[in-house]
Amino acid sequence: MRLEEAKKNISILVPESAVIQTIDGPRYMFSVVNNFLQAAGKPALFDVKLVGAKKEVKLADGHFSAHPGLLLDEVEHAGLIIIPALFGDFEAALEKNKDLVPWIVRQYRHGAEVASLCTGAFLLGKTGLLDGKKCSTHWLFANQFRAMYPQAELVDGRIVTEEGRLYSSGGASSFWNLLLHLVEKYAGRAIAIHAAKFFALDIGRESQSAFAVFQGQKSHGDEEIRQIQEYIENNFTEKFTVDELAGMAALGRRSFERRFKAATSNTVIEYIQRVKIEAAKRSLEAERKNISEVMYDVGYGDAKAFRDVFKKVAGLTPGAYRERYNTR
Repeated sequence: MRLEEAKKNISILVPESAVIQTIDGPRYMFSVVNNFLQAAGKPALFDVKLVGAKKEVKLADGHFSAHPGLLLDEVEHAGLIIIPALFGDFEAALEKNKDLVPWIVRQYRHGAEVASLCTGAFLLGKTGLLDGKKCSTHWLFANQFRAMYPQAELVDGRIVTEEGRLYSSGGASSFWNLLLHLVEKYAGRAIAIHAAKFFALDIGRESQSAFAVFQGQKSHGDEEIRQIQEYIENNFTEKFTVDELAGMAALGRRSFERRFKAATSNTVIEYIQRVKIEAAKRSLEAERKNISEVMYDVGYGDAKAFRDVFKKVAGLTPGAYRERYNTR
C-alpha cells in the first residue's frame, strides 16, 4: 500500500552497542528515496528521525557517538520503528537497552510497524512481540536466538521476514534488502528499483543460505540427542536409518524424532542432509574434485537428489556454489 496522503514517520532507534552502519544506512536509504521523489516533482514521503533513550550514545567502544534528535517520550506516534543490529554480548546489550523495550511494545500496540535489522532481532525478541511469529536474524547467531526466544519461529536462511506488522532481516548486509522491501511497500516498485540501482543492490535476493555455515545446535542440554548429533557428524558418509539412530539413543522412533526436533530445531533427516551438504560445500570451496566426486564423498548416489538437497540447503546449485566460492 502506498501512503501519499501523509509522510511516513520513521523512528530509527539508537541503542547502546548498536552497529553504526545499521543506524546510518536506513537514514541514508530513506533520505535518498525522498530525494528521488522530489526530483520527480513529488513530495518527500519519509520523515526520518533518530530516537534514543538519551541525547548522546557512545558506539564502537567509544570511537563514535550518535546524537538522537528525539528522546523516547518525545515521539507521539512512530509509524515505523527501525531496530539496528546489536554487537557483542547480547545479554549485556539487552540490559543496557531495557528502557527501549516497553516503548517499542507501546508504539506497536498503537499501530506502529517494527523492523529489526540483522541481530536487532534480539532486541525485538525481548519485547515478546515475536512470540508465535516468523522472523529472521544473522545465521551465525540462530542457535543463540532460538535458545533465548524459543517461542519465536526463526526461519533459517530467509533474507526478509514479515508477519503482523513486524519485519526482520538476515545477516550483515541483508538489512539493505529489508530496507528495499520497505521502500517498495511505501513508495512503490519503481522507486525501489531506482534505489536498488543507486545502492548497487540485488532487489531479488531472498536467501542468506549460501553464506551460512551449519553449526548443529548442541547447547540444548539433551545429552542423548547430543551424542546422536556427534555420531551423525562423524559418520555422515555411512548409511544408517532413523530407527538405528533411535536405537542408539535407547528411544522409540517417535519419541526420538520428537526430542531431536525439539533440541536441534531440525528433523533427523534435515540434520543429516545439512551435515552432508556442509561437508560438500567445504569440498567445493577448497578442492579440485568434480561435482560427482563430491557427491559420492558425502554419501549421495543420485545426482538429482544431491542437486535438489544442495540447492534447498545452500540456496545455490553445486555448480553455482563452486563457481562463486572455490578458492582455487
